[in-house]
Amino acid sequence: MKRGAGLLGLLSAIATGGALSTQPVAAADFGGSCCLDLEERIAELEATTARKGNRKVSLTIAGQVAHQITFWDDGVESNAYVTGAGSPTHIRMLGNAQIASGWSAGYNIHVEFFGRQRYWVSQDDPNPFTSDINVLRSFWYLQSDKLGKLSLGKQSQASDDAPILIDASGSAGPANWVVHDGSGFFLLHDGTRIGMRWGDVAFCHHIEGGFGGDCNGATTNSVRYDTPTIAGFVLSATWGQDDFWDAAINYASTISDFKVQAVAAYSENKDVRASPIPRDSKYLQLGAYVEHLSTGLFGYVAYGAEWNDHPTAGGNAIPTGTQEYYKAGLRRKWSSLGHTVLYGEYSIIEDMMSERLIDSGATGSKFTRVGMGVVQEIDAASMSLWLKYRRNTGDIANFNGVAGELDLDDLDFIGSGAIIRF
Repeated sequence: MKRGAGLLGLLSAIATGGALSTQPVAAADFGGSCCLDLEERIAELEATTARKGNRKVSLTIAGQVAHQITFWDDGVESNAYVTGAGSPTHIRMLGNAQIASGWSAGYNIHVEFFGRQRYWVSQDDPNPFTSDINVLRSFWYLQSDKLGKLSLGKQSQASDDAPILIDASGSAGPANWVVHDGSGFFLLHDGTRIGMRWGDVAFCHHIEGGFGGDCNGATTNSVRYDTPTIAGFVLSATWGQDDFWDAAINYASTISDFKVQAVAAYSENKDVRASPIPRDSKYLQLGAYVEHLSTGLFGYVAYGAEWNDHPTAGGNAIPTGTQEYYKAGLRRKWSSLGHTVLYGEYSIIEDMMSERLIDSGATGSKFTRVGMGVVQEIDAASMSLWLKYRRNTGDIANFNGVAGELDLDDLDFIGSGAIIRF
């Protein structure tokens, strides 16, 4: 290291608020070693001071904290829990470097906290997975303005949460088609538990987990390609290890006084399970969002269908499962705080049964959700507050060999919480 450069580096660090170690600093020896002490202190500073990347690659830290308090009532018991929200608390480290004109490279490291907790909260356990920390994404990418973006590593597939990502209403956090509220709660019939959970009537076989619209919600080690935006369209495709592939087409535009966003996505998974019964699962997702910008009136619809050509561990066929989700409301800026969003939602999930429910003899199921809520955005704090209500209802056909429909007791939720982004 050149001494002049070292001195300038130290002065620059001090001027920008770089903190030195709290250890006592030895007096510099101005004898034969001259500036050796100074250079050692600079080396220590460079090793211990957090910086925004290096001189070539940037580092941006971002994320969110999301929690809510939920009051629930299953007809026998009621209580209040503090849990994670639909979109969980996480932190992301993002980087980018310019290679040449029109070319860049970067990375994404995404760590999620208590991500599974919101699925498995139940009447018996308000705080499952207290140490649940998961590296959700870790990948690099190479991007060209003209040729598109190539990504490699642990990442979201092209079809991951495809319909959720087009919901621009500001209410996707507390209200989307994934069954976050109550998926781990036990099912009751006439006040008696039947040994199943709400997640058993909203189960996805595509990734052997996930509920409702989360049938392809787990990140995978994969390679992904996204085209540049062409006339509002972006085409994406992913190939993942253990025989997974998908493709999606997204559209976003403003047409006259309307914001329009739409997506279609398809995925196949032919992984070999531990059973070892080969998995052969296909999943289709469609979604559309339309907002009238002058009035703030919006409508949103999503549809999913899952086909499974492999049997259950018990040798039974898995029926085709479908889900429909509808949401409509009003997004208006009535105060200087930010937009207020009023919404109502309805969802119906049919025949999305878990293996253990199918192997119990069930031949069909229906799960409906109705809800409403209000979201207040606070722009100055990059925050969204909400108050919402949801009710789960459903039935199971021929459960445990008993002919006819088994009506499930209703499960009610009132939730209030917030997401603050940084």
